[in-house]
This record gives sequence, C-alpha cells and structure tokens, in this order.
Amino acid sequence: MAAADLVALAYARTYDLPVVITRGANTYGPYQSPEKLVPLFVTNLLDRIPVLLYGDGLHRRDWLHVDDHCRGIQLALTSGRPGRVYHVGGGTELTNRDLTLRLVDAVGVPRDLVQPAPDRRAHDRRYCLDTSRTEAELGYRPRVAFDDGIAAVVAWYRENRAWWEPLKRAHATAREP
Repeated sequence: MAAADLVALAYARTYDLPVVITRGANTYGPYQSPEKLVPLFVTNLLDRIPVLLYGDGLHRRDWLHVDDHCRGIQLALTSGRPGRVYHVGGGTELTNRDLTLRLVDAVGVPRDLVQPAPDRRAHDRRYCLDTSRTEAELGYRPRVAFDDGIAAVVAWYRENRAWWEPLKRAHATAREP
C-alpha cells in the first residue's frame, strides 16, 4: 500500500492532481467479510466454534467502526489538503487478547472457547496510526464507542445468518485441497 500512496502522490505532484490519501485503522462493522478477524470470531462464537489467540495475545491494534471510517474519508475528501495523507483512527487500541475477550463477552459465550495457538510468522506487534493531523486539520474524532459498535455488530451477525453463512461455506470450500 505504501507503494500505491507514493505513486498517487507522484501523480499529484507531476500532474497537479488534487490527491488526498487516507489510511484507516482496523475497521469493523456489518457486512464485513466473515474471513476478517471480528466477523470471523463473532460468527464462530455464535456457533460455539473455538477461536484462536495467536502467541501471547499482546499484539496491539486500533479499532475503527465503519461509520467513523466513512466519515473520516468524507472529511478528507471535502476538507483535506491535496497532497496530504490523513490517518483515520478509532481511538480504541486493544491487545488481541483484550479484543477477543470483549467479543466473547459481547456474544455471551464461555471464555474457554478461546484457544491458544502458535504465533503467526511476521505478526506485527503493534499496528496503530497517529491521527493528530486528521484531528487538527479536519476536526475528526470517532463517534462510535467501541463497546457500542461491537454490540451492534454482534446483533447484526446474529440477525443476518442468511448473509454470512454462505460466505463462510464458500470460503471453507475454496480452502479445501
């Protein structure tokens, strides 16, 4: 992605194009592919399928609700300065362990559904963004409180099995040898 940013900025400078780039934190919300962490864990937990916590679970991520992400992009598009990069964050930095336990609690299942797993290769220890420019220049602040957003996401996946179950089946079938 960094290469794409550089190409876009090069075109902006070369051809005087009004390019604005946004980079978002880990985004969650309804309609997210069930292969991504939050919907994968929520849908597995709804079916009481264990979820894996890699390594020591202390890898850190910032979490951003899709509504806040879209609002941040819109602010950058309408108010951002051409040639700038704006980081859109959620303001909720959690370890993977904390996130997993919050998801377990939000779904209302036993914590023993969380199982340890060997760490993944090249697993980033921390992936978070400095949002100070976006806050100062665009007045951006996330509006969706993390626990409220997660509760809404759990409710959405609970109520929309007909949407995500076929996607999970297709993904599982595609991964079979």
